[in-house]
Amino acid sequence: MAEDDLTNEIVATALDRPLCLDREMFDKIKVYVEARGMQMSPSLEKMAWMPEGSRMINPEGTTCGFSIRENDIPLYFLPGVPDQMRYLTDKFVLPDLLRKYKTLPVLRHKILKFYGLSEPSIAETLKQVPKKIENIILGFYPNFPENHVTISLRGQDEPTVMDVINRTVSEIRSLLGPYLFATEDQSMERVVGDLLKDSGATIALAESCTGGLIGNLLTNVAGSSEYFQGGLVTYSNQAKTDLLGVSPETLNQYGAVSDQTVQEMARGVREKMGTKMGLAVSGIAGPDGGTAQKPVGTVHIGLAVDQETHSAKYRFWGTRKQIKSNAAMMALDWVRRKLHGYSFLPGI
Repeated sequence: MAEDDLTNEIVATALDRPLCLDREMFDKIKVYVEARGMQMSPSLEKMAWMPEGSRMINPEGTTCGFSIRENDIPLYFLPGVPDQMRYLTDKFVLPDLLRKYKTLPVLRHKILKFYGLSEPSIAETLKQVPKKIENIILGFYPNFPENHVTISLRGQDEPTVMDVINRTVSEIRSLLGPYLFATEDQSMERVVGDLLKDSGATIALAESCTGGLIGNLLTNVAGSSEYFQGGLVTYSNQAKTDLLGVSPETLNQYGAVSDQTVQEMARGVREKMGTKMGLAVSGIAGPDGGTAQKPVGTVHIGLAVDQETHSAKYRFWGTRKQIKSNAAMMALDWVRRKLHGYSFLPGI
């Protein structure tokens, strides 16, 4: 809680309850502070003063909120950080609500992860699903640069509930298959890594605007050395020429941010590393450096596979970090789609 966070005070005032020191919360903060060699400050202690009758949510974890019953109605107060709020809602708030009221005994969820479609586009397409499979609840959660959909269902027994959920997943896959890249705790880099491993393919990277981010993602997966041979961060034109063999004429005529350049980068790194696939990215992450012809967020992706070379131009929006993240995600999605036999997301 920041110094200017007035949530506890406002709740106490609105419900006409005094603020009381919650010993459990205080001890939790004290352990956190001492473990880091910090001193207990008034702003930290303030977090432990909660409206009378409050109950901590997730007392064993580092992400906390609190709940109160007012006139026999449960009220929940959660952190404003989206990931923390979603975590507490899914893990504690919803199960707590379901326990309080008469419901069927078995509740199960499944998370589907999408890339390349906006949340409204996904929601519009999935309007077809409840018409075919009753009683399911679909939740939509942006998780930049991905979009997540949760499928929830309550029923009498686990086999029946899971059968309906799995049929729902199949229905959604039939509608949005190419955009659905993972389920549950899988990541794009894990999915791509498994596909590379299963196909026996190897890959090398030539990164410019992403600055090694794609390589970092791939190597977050244990065992990635089976398919990832290495990468080159060729930020300057000189590095592109010296290390990847990009033609100076190509750079002079088309520029570093172009289809022609990423094609030569992809072929160059594939040949240098001796891999089946060469993946290249070059773009303008901003906030400066854009032009009318190539505005900030312009990114070109190239993929060399055996004797084929593909490339496309995209325009991403947001901060420098968001543009880099989207460029890395799109590049990995190209590999996923190629190995699945899907078409690439169209460029501009």
